[in-house]
Amino acid sequence: MNNITIRPMELTDIPEVLHVENACFQTPWTTDIFYQELIENAHAYYYVVEIEHTIVGYIGSWIVLDDAQITNFAILPSYRRNKLGEKLFRYVMQLAISKGVERLSLEVRASNIAAQSLYRKFGLVPGGIRKRYYTDNHEDAIVMWVNVK
Repeated sequence: MNNITIRPMELTDIPEVLHVENACFQTPWTTDIFYQELIENAHAYYYVVEIEHTIVGYIGSWIVLDDAQITNFAILPSYRRNKLGEKLFRYVMQLAISKGVERLSLEVRASNIAAQSLYRKFGLVPGGIRKRYYTDNHEDAIVMWVNVK
């Protein structure tokens, strides 16, 4: 794939990000959530991945002191299996490390084996379960984390 760009998410990206969000999740985030994250949350770092100036995925994280939490991460289904998720995740992980983060964590659906496999490539391991975490179907979340220092 040519002309892949990873860059900070901007307010003007929200409509395209919502397209990705709606294509990937049963209970997608709203416009307001993205605005709040970009405008009001000083700990939030959001990035998009573009191909030919079209947003095909994004990732969000919070960095608080020496902890990073992945808040949301999605790649359009038609662009999966092209290493875009891996590139985007690596980018944010390196950003977190450059900001002095010692631990990175996230929640992932227990049924999302593909995502768990990706996270394992970066050294994340299961650290616990959040029972009935997801509101759409009450599926458990697996908490995964890694020490990056």
